[in-house]
Amino acid sequence: MNGAPPVLVVTRLDDATADVVIEELGRRSVPVVRLDPGDFPDTVTVAARVGGSGLMGGSGLGGEVRTETRSAALEGVRSVYWRRPRPYSEPEGLSEQDAGWCAQQARHGLGGILTVLPGAHYVNHPWRNRAAEYKPAQLSAAARCGLHVPPTLLTNDVEQARRFLRDHGPVVYKPLYNSDYTGRDGQGLTVWVEEVDMADLDAGVGHTMHLFQSRVDKVADIRLTAVGNRLFAVRIDGSPGLDWRRHYDDLDYRLIDTPSDVAKAVHDYLAAFGLVYGAFDFGLDAAGRWHWYECNPNGQFAWFPDPVTDRITAALADRLQHPDRDSR
Repeated sequence: MNGAPPVLVVTRLDDATADVVIEELGRRSVPVVRLDPGDFPDTVTVAARVGGSGLMGGSGLGGEVRTETRSAALEGVRSVYWRRPRPYSEPEGLSEQDAGWCAQQARHGLGGILTVLPGAHYVNHPWRNRAAEYKPAQLSAAARCGLHVPPTLLTNDVEQARRFLRDHGPVVYKPLYNSDYTGRDGQGLTVWVEEVDMADLDAGVGHTMHLFQSRVDKVADIRLTAVGNRLFAVRIDGSPGLDWRRHYDDLDYRLIDTPSDVAKAVHDYLAAFGLVYGAFDFGLDAAGRWHWYECNPNGQFAWFPDPVTDRITAALADRLQHPDRDSR
């Protein structure tokens, strides 16, 4: 590492999206410290100081964080790229209660330190990510910002769900959060977007909250990746089903222009949540209208073809390298 302020990348080891950004920063000779809070305390050490007269420039917090191969002054980080860190681990050799207590202390201690680095530019701040993950908040913000949201119902009332299907059918079901779920064989399972029949709406609706949405009669999908003021809209063709994520090998990708009204609404949406980055999903109908589905504040992009991935990577690297520069 040279003497320039580093970029701190907070993520797990197996993160292809972070990898391409780190490689680009390396080509630019920008120092990077990669840190996974899940490695604390085994291979991550931190010493943070607050108060007294020894902190430079009245930063409020100082000290150092170390991994096995890198170190960074807490008051000297230029940017934080917050990706997908592992949960804080429970130390071995302790009782279940003691180990859980230690993990919670780590999450509130190291986790708290990493969210208040003086002067650092966050892409995105983890608290902003968390607030923007809630689908009801997303739906409300999207509608307020002028994005076209298909008719949507959030409910645990089966009769309301049946009425919505009659009034707005065809209707799809979408999970409110993609939490871990495994089958009997231990393999991870994914809950996809699926069309709902009236026969599907039984007493199970009452077990929890459900999201039902009028199905868009689409001709293509759009993934719009926003990095500050820069928008990268990709038209996705070739999906044989509702959820294009199930058919990566069948898809064609093409960069397209973003209509001015959509661009303004997307920027307003980012501002509403205090986000720098967001991955927006739309359905495109035959009349050319963009129907908003959701925004993942920490969405992946490295699966795009190289010409698309490279452009988004460069925009992120620009933002992390020059946080005070307008990254248009």
